[in-house]
Amino acid sequence: MGTKFFKQKKRFSSSSECPLRKLISIKFYLALLLFIFIGCGNDCPDNYMPASFVVSDSTAIMNGVIDGTTPSRVRDLIANYPEVHTIIMENIDGSANDDSNLVAARLVRKHGLNTHIPSNGLVASGGTDFFLAGVVRTAEECAKLGVHSWADDEDDTEGTDYPRDHECHKLFLDYYAEMDIPSAFYWFTLEIAPANNIHWMTTEEIELYHVTTPEKAAE
Repeated sequence: MGTKFFKQKKRFSSSSECPLRKLISIKFYLALLLFIFIGCGNDCPDNYMPASFVVSDSTAIMNGVIDGTTPSRVRDLIANYPEVHTIIMENIDGSANDDSNLVAARLVRKHGLNTHIPSNGLVASGGTDFFLAGVVRTAEECAKLGVHSWADDEDDTEGTDYPRDHECHKLFLDYYAEMDIPSAFYWFTLEIAPANNIHWMTTEEIELYHVTTPEKAAE
């Protein structure tokens, strides 16, 4: 089972429901440039930025690529900053290691943390899987949530190359079940875009697959 890749060849047009803004975060564009030019699987380039957390009051701002260091960083966050209850995911371009990503994500759920994407946030691929770990999951208007198929970097196969009853699907199906995400979401991510492309989820898709939690869950 390979990792989810973070690759994109071109930028898709923004959703029509999201109005153009006069001022757009420079960080958003920097992340977008990374998203266009860097492909991230098990063999990530040496210059990628590992995911890190910056604590601000009761929130931890998260940026970077999820990799083998992320579980320990999440453990440190939980142990040293018990006042933090929400992880704000600003720019999470993907994951370099699916196993580590899911270990870190399960820690988030186990310790009751919430996840949030601001209006200028960009979360994609393995980052979307991490987002699903939040007990309460919220995303502001114009936040970008990207999904695509995983791929095996050793033989160039993708999720859609295997029958639905193949054991290779178990890693993510088990994880989504733990997070109370319908299995239909997994099949959607495989079919909506290949590993070398990305699909930005619409508001309707986000609601359909329970990617964010109902408003009553946040009360």
